[in-house]
Amino acid sequence: MAALSSMSQRKELDLEQEEEDATHGRLANRVRAEIGRQLWLALPMMGVNLLQYSIQLVSVMFVGHLGELDLSGASIASSFCNVTGFSILLGLASALETLCGQAYGAKQYHTLGILLQRAICILIMISIPLALLFYNMEPVLLFFGQAPDISLKAGIYARYLIPGLLSYALIQPLMRFLQTQSCVVPMLFCSVVSLLVHILLCWIMIHKLGIGAHGAAISLSICFWLNAGFFMLLVAFIPRCKKCWPGFSTEAFRDFKLFLRLAVPSAIMVCVEWWAFELLLLLSGLLPNPQLQTSVYSIILNTVSFTFMIPYGIGIAASTRISNELGAGQVSNARFAFFVTLGLALLDATTMAILLFLARHFLGRVYSNEPEVINNVAKLGPIIALISFMDDIQGSISGVARGCGWQATAAAANLGAYYIVGVPIAYSLAFHFGLNGKGLVIGILCGTGTQAITFLLISSVFTNWEKQAENATKRVETSATLPLLS
Repeated sequence: MAALSSMSQRKELDLEQEEEDATHGRLANRVRAEIGRQLWLALPMMGVNLLQYSIQLVSVMFVGHLGELDLSGASIASSFCNVTGFSILLGLASALETLCGQAYGAKQYHTLGILLQRAICILIMISIPLALLFYNMEPVLLFFGQAPDISLKAGIYARYLIPGLLSYALIQPLMRFLQTQSCVVPMLFCSVVSLLVHILLCWIMIHKLGIGAHGAAISLSICFWLNAGFFMLLVAFIPRCKKCWPGFSTEAFRDFKLFLRLAVPSAIMVCVEWWAFELLLLLSGLLPNPQLQTSVYSIILNTVSFTFMIPYGIGIAASTRISNELGAGQVSNARFAFFVTLGLALLDATTMAILLFLARHFLGRVYSNEPEVINNVAKLGPIIALISFMDDIQGSISGVARGCGWQATAAAANLGAYYIVGVPIAYSLAFHFGLNGKGLVIGILCGTGTQAITFLLISSVFTNWEKQAENATKRVETSATLPLLS
């Protein structure tokens, strides 16, 4: 009897082990499937955003061969236009990641086309006063004490960027419309072609036709319009997109309030961080030995901006997956997608931080041949690695905010992280405690660290996923006045 009882217990244990193994196997398969979905979205979008970023970078690189004055004018114009124009349009368009993503998940396909048209209408209207600011950049720069010759060059360059600004009001909504339907690979190919055309046009205009620095700005505007045209063709001819385009509708001119309710916090969420980095760049010019301090800070800013493309791609994948699942009412899938995103974010942040730390003696050489600049960048290597770690975390998790629709909370978190914590600490350490450029970099670390920790707490502890699904349903119902499809 004892032997039979022992055999029975072993069978029960074996059955329990088999069930546990099967459960683990199902979980592993589910994790692999979700990672595959997110990487399928993230990898092409990393490329798309890197290529879009490179179009402006290539313009400045070509101008740099014309002389220091042309380079200074183009650099200041590009920075000014990014802060006062392109970043605002990008931030406003981010609202579509919530609205279109949730509508697509709810199978309310007609709503996506109406939302796209509504976003384009609003962004074009907003781009008009921004274009006026671009047109009058020279007197604005003179007002802020910039040298007259640099202000003149920057003003000319900015005026030729105005057509590019207007095309950007099309590009950003179209990108969100396509990415929420997972049509990302075609966008990557279109962006590659646009960049190659831009390089060719810059070479022809500057080196063959002798147009000068503003030839790069003309080329940029042409290629932005080319990119917008490519994206419109994708909307017209990709079968998945055609069902989301109901044709031009007067509904696009109604109910701007819902869009702006998400768009304004989205813009604040993007811009306050962008502006904080640019503000610290201006402060670096007020430190002792400003040429060295500005050079070192610029290298750090460019490095962090470049590496940010990876977590930004992960964030786009998270936004798409979570918004689709919430729109479909699949709460557990949305929550699961978040935890997979968190795992990818931690992996990317750790890997990038280690690589930057190991490459700290090489980073400065990429941008400068000055030993003093190279040594200062190397000394700040550990802090740069920590900034990258925190920035990668928040960049990925910010996609969760856009997918769920809590941009207003994220915007408030960003304001506090940078303008209550980061910038004041940076200013105090740099100017009152004599740490100079190192103080500014520590301030950045404090700001990004506060931002990352806040985002992690909101998304992992304070997010009610059932409530987010209910909010998604309400948004879908009120996004367009057309009746919902059954």
